[in-house]
Amino acid sequence: MADHPTNVYDRFRDPEGARALLAQVRALAEALPPSPDGRYQLMEVCGTHTHAIARLGLRQLLPPVVRLLSGPGCPVCVTPTGDVDLALELAGRSGVIVATFGDMIRVPGSEHTLADVRAQGARVEVVYSPMAALDLAAANPDSQVVFLGVGFETTAPAIAGTVVVAHERQVPNFTVLCSHKLIPPAMEALLSDAAGGAARVRLDGFLCPGHVSAVIGAAAYVPVAERFHIPCVVAGFEPLDILRAVHALLRQIAEGRAEVENAYERTVRWEGNPKARAVIERVFEVGESEWRGIGPIPGSGLQFRPEYAAFDAAQRFGLERRPGRDHAACHCGEVLRGLIDPPECRAFREACTPDRPLGPCMVSSEGACSAWYKHPTLGR
Repeated sequence: MADHPTNVYDRFRDPEGARALLAQVRALAEALPPSPDGRYQLMEVCGTHTHAIARLGLRQLLPPVVRLLSGPGCPVCVTPTGDVDLALELAGRSGVIVATFGDMIRVPGSEHTLADVRAQGARVEVVYSPMAALDLAAANPDSQVVFLGVGFETTAPAIAGTVVVAHERQVPNFTVLCSHKLIPPAMEALLSDAAGGAARVRLDGFLCPGHVSAVIGAAAYVPVAERFHIPCVVAGFEPLDILRAVHALLRQIAEGRAEVENAYERTVRWEGNPKARAVIERVFEVGESEWRGIGPIPGSGLQFRPEYAAFDAAQRFGLERRPGRDHAACHCGEVLRGLIDPPECRAFREACTPDRPLGPCMVSSEGACSAWYKHPTLGR
């Protein structure tokens, strides 16, 4: 009988390797000088990291002096309520079909969700790729199909590529409501707030997102590390990936370094993915964007270049972005900035649950509140 092939990820899940890395992390932590508040705080800027850390119980395994914080790494969560309101406005227009990834369906706007208006008869379709939204437009030539372009650098290449195809095929009834955001400027914004005394969070290092970094490359974080003298390590999503990144961050802190390291070499290159970056730059240009919990950040969003402006839903439908109204009991903004852990919100697990979410951090599969709810032993 032939042997079963070894799973390619098995070596990143090896229990003995994890024990050895944990021992090294603990030894490093014991040798660190005292921090200002007794802990070294490392922020993961990726919702997939947040859920992996929760599922694997890594917080409980780390020494008490090391604290992992969740940051603005969930694209659905950082989308402001005003943008959700624009999607709701479009869904309420005759002859419009709103196509979206599933996470956005139950995200509250100022008054309703897309699920609410769909139940009232609006055309809201869940799709699994932007190309599926383009196919929807081709199948419904008498309707305007608007795809909700929510995401970070990870999803931007697929959406940009779809726009290129729509342009080449001259599809007249397909547009994108662009809410794409860029991670490095948000990292800088968090550190700028902390430096200015506006935030209560103090950060000693970043676990940089693996998926985003596969597109933009590890080099994208060099300005963050150099400007704010903070270690940045790109991490994968398996147990040894995350532990290796934590170890690298603590080693930099111990040695007084603030550099960018790539601990996810099997997927992430220093320069990123040139083809993915090229298609983004072909369709989009960089501009200011509003982030839930942080506010407007210069250079943190994508907007259509003039030659592709015909696919800009905001322009085609004459939409004007306005501030939305968040639920008074929702503290997603503070969670996204690392100011509080989800259980510190009074609504958590009481008024706010996955069945009755007050904000996107409980809705999204990448949201921190969702992670803490699904894994109640996450905290210490």
